Amino acid sequence: MKLSKKLQLFLLYARGDQEAVHRLYRRMVKEGADVWLDREKILPGRDWQYEIRNAIQNSDVVIVCLSRHFNKQGGYRHEELKLALAKARSLPEGRSFIIPARLEKCDLPESLRRWQRVDLFETRGYKKLVDALRRQIA
Repeated sequence: MKLSKKLQLFLLYARGDQEAVHRLYRRMVKEGADVWLDREKILPGRDWQYEIRNAIQNSDVVIVCLSRHFNKQGGYRHEELKLALAKARSLPEGRSFIIPARLEKCDLPESLRRWQRVDLFETRGYKKLVDALRRQIA
């Protein structure tokens, strides 16, 4: 199920899910994807807010990793989501930019309900995600 480095991916998540998201990151990188994850990409001494904004703007797809942790108030992830939603609104209709990816059974934020989600906790969830990403490249 190889992915292409041509596609720039951004993983948006809650800190409480960092272990699960890091496993997803490693799996996607192993398959050849160019994945942006703050813990891996932001160098010491850099302005992390600038780096995140820049990464979202330069991404082809933002994968929003959803969980009960994500839905709690607070955290910079909500600002990241606003940035991703703003970019999605600026793209031509029908273009996929945001993929809601549930890590566990949880509610989707109202702002993400228009996009079809993928449930990564289901047996074929990861394969569905990879198939969607491949179609972005085609």
